[in-house]
Amino acid sequence: MKDSALLAIGQYSDRGVKPDNQDSFGVLVPEESALHYKGIVAVIADGVSGCDEGKVASETCVRALLNDYYCTPDSWTVKTSIEKVLLATNRWMYGQGQHSLQGQHGLASTLSALVIKSSTAHVFHIGDTRIYRLSGEQLELMTQDHRFWVSQEKNYLTRAMGVDLRLDIDYMNFPVAVGDVFVLTTDGVHEYLAEHNIRAALEEHGRSLDAAARSLVTQALENGSHDNVTCQIVRVDKLPGVDEATLYRKLTELPFPPDLGAGMILDGYRVVRELHASKRTQVYLAEDIDSGEQVVLKTPSVNYEDDPLYLDLFMHEEWVGSRLASNHVLRVIEQTRPRQFLYYVSEYVDGVTLRTWMHDHPEPDLNEVREIVGQLARGLMAFHKMEMIHQDLKPENVMIDSQGTVKIIDFGSTKIAGIEEIASPIDRLTLLGTKNYTAPEYLLGEPCSSRSDIFSLGVIVYEMLTGHLPYGEKYDEGSIRGLSYTPARHWLPELPIWVDGALERAVHKKAERRYGELSEFLHDLSNPNETFLRQRHEPLMQRKPLAFWRGLALLSLLINLWLLVASKLFN
Repeated sequence: MKDSALLAIGQYSDRGVKPDNQDSFGVLVPEESALHYKGIVAVIADGVSGCDEGKVASETCVRALLNDYYCTPDSWTVKTSIEKVLLATNRWMYGQGQHSLQGQHGLASTLSALVIKSSTAHVFHIGDTRIYRLSGEQLELMTQDHRFWVSQEKNYLTRAMGVDLRLDIDYMNFPVAVGDVFVLTTDGVHEYLAEHNIRAALEEHGRSLDAAARSLVTQALENGSHDNVTCQIVRVDKLPGVDEATLYRKLTELPFPPDLGAGMILDGYRVVRELHASKRTQVYLAEDIDSGEQVVLKTPSVNYEDDPLYLDLFMHEEWVGSRLASNHVLRVIEQTRPRQFLYYVSEYVDGVTLRTWMHDHPEPDLNEVREIVGQLARGLMAFHKMEMIHQDLKPENVMIDSQGTVKIIDFGSTKIAGIEEIASPIDRLTLLGTKNYTAPEYLLGEPCSSRSDIFSLGVIVYEMLTGHLPYGEKYDEGSIRGLSYTPARHWLPELPIWVDGALERAVHKKAERRYGELSEFLHDLSNPNETFLRQRHEPLMQRKPLAFWRGLALLSLLINLWLLVASKLFN
């Protein structure tokens, strides 16, 4: 592997006294897009001694990581992506071992991996390979050997790829700086060297990392190593990232479209009419001249022509939509013709917003609500599967077409876990969504999660059924701590108590007390949860408010009559 503009790389491996070399290693610096979203990967693996196919095992680990990691969604975090790849690889290796005709496992390997994404290093580790970091003058071991020592002479591995269906992966992340040096070694090297040997080799050979790697391997062999010996060294010469000038140039490559009107043609789209306009965007119904398909054009407002944050968010809206595959999420259409202006194209949904539907159905049937909510939840699941949080779910951002299909629209506030890991010269704002549908953690400045979207969905369901909001209209950062949930049965006495219990849990003020999965919420909306049935006895005023007030009025009348009679008797 040759040096890149970002890294200097040194590598050396030797079979030592063994008949073959079961170590594998590699570094991959991808092309620009993958470099931005996924980063750089360095990995080292050591086939477990005694297994049938140690070399195949270590090569499988390295190749899977260097190839499959870059096939995972760009929206996923490094941790999610690497763990998914390792778990899938481990299952395959374990399966191969179980089908081995011999008594030993067919495929087993240790592994240590380093991912440098933006300005952060991510370390993943299984077994007894190692990663050291030299930062300034400090050499630090970043991994912990998974070995159990029976005695000074006898020990065994406690973790390795391919030996068990369950896989525990050590993970850590930390800031990385230009000049940091990472040394990856197999146990045949580091068990026969002290840390001062590593530091000395790096100092002695200076910029020649291949020579440093060879020196460390040679020293280990001279010190009596009886194993394969491999050393890989990575020095960070430049961090992957985009400076402010480059980013702004990228954001402004395309000019804003002119004011559009009926009949105008833009890059092969004929404008039919304006559908919606706000101070931030304009939305037009248009026709694709080539296919005849009706589509929607969304264009940015010239009010934000010089606002990098606005431009970044507008572009990410298309980016989000193009990566979601669900019949319940607005489909963003890939454009095959050259684009002359900044805009994006989506499918046209011939229907009404959920807000309009709620206005037209003030007393909906519970099963009808369940059907809409089920579709809405499936759309949200598409976001959460991609490690995205919509962050602005509300009735105005949900469409119901003429066939009754529910679709989530507007991705302008979507939080993308993988993007959050990338340092940017633009200060990203935390968008708080819309009042009354925003989860309390946003208002309190606390981290959000998929449970934040579940809160918003719970508020929508509550409002569909009752026409009210679970915490009333005075819901903001100043009042949230003092507000309490108003049972849905207060407004709708005939609502089953277990449905009310599901709603209360979905909109709980504490995120950890809410549902962890949308599927759980959907289940409890349609199936009685015994937990809710066993809850405290509800006061009559909440269960049957009309009967309560009638009874109270009758009691008051009786007391007044008694007082009147008593007054006459004593006078």
